[in-house]
Order: sequence, then C-alpha cells, then structure tokens
Amino acid sequence: MINFNGNLVSDNELIFNSENRAFKYGDGVFDTLKIVDSKIVFSEEHYFRLMASMRILRMEIPSDFTLEFFENQILVTAKSNNLEINSRIRMTIYRGDGGLYNPSTNDINFVIEASPLNVTIKEKYTVDLFKDFYVYSGFLSTLKTTNRILNVVASVYASENEFDTCLLVDENKNLVEAIHGNIFLVFDNKIVTPSVECGCIKGIIRKKLIELISKKTEYTIEERIISPFELQKADELFITNSVLDLQPITNYRKKEYKTEIGNELLDLIRNEYA
Repeated sequence: MINFNGNLVSDNELIFNSENRAFKYGDGVFDTLKIVDSKIVFSEEHYFRLMASMRILRMEIPSDFTLEFFENQILVTAKSNNLEINSRIRMTIYRGDGGLYNPSTNDINFVIEASPLNVTIKEKYTVDLFKDFYVYSGFLSTLKTTNRILNVVASVYASENEFDTCLLVDENKNLVEAIHGNIFLVFDNKIVTPSVECGCIKGIIRKKLIELISKKTEYTIEERIISPFELQKADELFITNSVLDLQPITNYRKKEYKTEIGNELLDLIRNEYA
C-alpha cells in the first residue's frame, strides 16, 4: 500500500498521468527516512527540511501539513504494509498538474512509500571519483529534488566498474558528496566535510554529526572546500545518510583507509535515537 494525499491505495493503482510535473520537469522534492523500533528517526529534522525545500521552490504548504500530520501519515503508511516496527520511508512532494515551466498551480500532492529496512554496513567499501558530469554549486543543489539524473548516471558508472559508490565533484572539481550521502574525511583528530556552498545536500545525519563532533573535545570539525587530492592524504573516509547512518570507506584507488573513528561515530549517531 502507498499513501497518496492521505489516502491508502494499492501500490499498483494508477495515481499519475502524463501531466505529472515531477515526471515532466522534476518539479518535486523528496525525503528518505526510517522507522526503527516503531519510532521515526529524527522526524522533526526531516519535516523541517521538507518544509524549507517547499518554501524555496514556492510550493503552497497546506495549513494542516503539520509535524503531527507528517508523522501520522508516515506511521499509518508503515502500518498498512506491516512495517510499523522497522521500515524505510520515502515521501515525495510535487506541484499539482498543469502548466509548462510556469505551473498552473502551486498546490502540492504527496506520496509516501514504505519498504523493508535493510541496513548492512559493509566491511569492505570501495569508491572512485565520477568526473563525467558535475554538481553545480549553488543553493538549489542542496535540495533533494526529484531531478537526480547525475546520481543515476554515476550509479551506472559505479556498477559497471564494480565500485560500491562514487564521489561527486562540482564545476571547480572540488569534492561535493557521494552518490547517496555526504562525505567526511579524517586527518588525525580533525574531521572535514564539504561546505554547503559547494552544493552538497543538507543531510540530516551530516547536520547531526557536525553537532555531535562539535561537543566532543578530542575531535574538531571543519566545513570547507576540499580538493580530491586530499583523498590520498586522509586517514579515514566515510559517508553519511539517513538510512545507513554512516558507512566507512575502505578503499579509494590504491589507498586503504582505517575505520576506527568512523565506527566510533556510527555508534555515537545511533545512540542518539536508540
């Protein structure tokens, strides 16, 4: 079952037509989150990120689209699929049908999907740089819109070359993020991550981790421009996203990385919602 505008319908029922703006123009945003032990993880952070994205894209937010409504619709959807204990959730919000580039309406529709939560942190995790196309630095790149063609093409490249994922760069050839998460580099006790000015997604786990590291006296955190050349100098690399939380990277080309700090921070994040 899926949730379409607050109504539970069969997942094989037709709910879109050829005028769907998410299909025609990528005129939508989405968020991926999870339910663990019957609790939506970091629900407030996901809700407010979605609301901020909708405002930036000039979508009309219904007055009843509150945090309570958001959480209730997610939990109802999960329960209808017998996934109320643990599940992966995707909510997609898109502008109503009609218009060309200029929409006929700013009203919104939403779809919520629930699927089994399969989280496996791999012991060996290999990456490479994807340089065929770039993330263009700028504010719109920080939003999770339904236009993810760069991530799709990069994923095909990674699969063809037997990498677990790829790292993306901006038009200045600086690091931005991984295909499916934010990237962090560790140098001794300093942890660095690309600044949002580079165009990286404003990840929920990224934000949480920066807050947690800032409170730990043994580590420092820095948001800045990062050259790909620094990958060879780093002691550790790891990726964060809202499903895995944190995945240590073990190999980049001929470089092998340690994983001790990454695994420590993974435990730290999970303790936040345990």
